[in-house]
Amino acid sequence: MIEDQLLAELAALRAEVHGLRDKVASLELENTTLSDNQLIQLRLIHELKEKAKRSPGKTELSRAEKIERYLAARPDHKATFETLKGYLQLDNVRLSEAITTLVSTHPGRYSIQKAQTGDKRKKILIMLPKQLTM
Repeated sequence: MIEDQLLAELAALRAEVHGLRDKVASLELENTTLSDNQLIQLRLIHELKEKAKRSPGKTELSRAEKIERYLAARPDHKATFETLKGYLQLDNVRLSEAITTLVSTHPGRYSIQKAQTGDKRKKILIMLPKQLTM
């Protein structure tokens, strides 16, 4: 009688262990799937960020053209970042994006320098003469 009870309990425990093993295997498979999905999502996010970095949008190109026209119209072909910021009515980040687009689309055509007089932290964008560019 006791042997029968022990055998029954042993069989029940074996069934429970078997069920738990199946559950662990299922959870491991689910975890692997989730990890794979996260990796795919990270790759897609990275690709989107890289794509956004590579090609400036229409707005950035338009702002870069406005800066180019503004500098061409000035007799000294120079403007401080603050002046450009006011002219385009932009914040520092958007102005920086526009200037980066301008400089990258016209390599060697523009120079950024620190102010010679006054506040040394101020930056000046300078349109270089065409004969110096290639």
